[in-house]
Amino acid sequence: MKSIMVTNNVRCLEKWEGKLQIDYNEEWTYLDVLLAARDYIHRGYFLLTHPLAGSVKPNQTPFKSIILSEESLEGAEDFRDLTLIEESIEAYHKFMGNRALPEWSEKSAEDFRTIDLSLMEGVMANPIMNRR
Repeated sequence: MKSIMVTNNVRCLEKWEGKLQIDYNEEWTYLDVLLAARDYIHRGYFLLTHPLAGSVKPNQTPFKSIILSEESLEGAEDFRDLTLIEESIEAYHKFMGNRALPEWSEKSAEDFRTIDLSLMEGVMANPIMNRR
């Protein structure tokens, strides 16, 4: 199974570079990651991770990672993932409209990188990911 991680988290890049295809850009915002994932879905990829996974809201963290695959794991319909990513983009705008992203200290930013990394480590530990 060919998978790709879309991320703006350098810790994810460092952990999986050379082991997994990674579309990384440190300048991307959370929204940019969602939009890049949507672009992959338009090219026929399927979501392996939920775009809003985790307990940290889009207006709390600048970091986001999403894993997609060229293969559907559950025979997903083409529009299910597109609908999910579009709803996630709408949710992002809703959260950001309520309260913009704070200017975090580097220590706090590193904590958010670690949270995102931890979420991806959980996914990557799943045996289904070893089929990639």
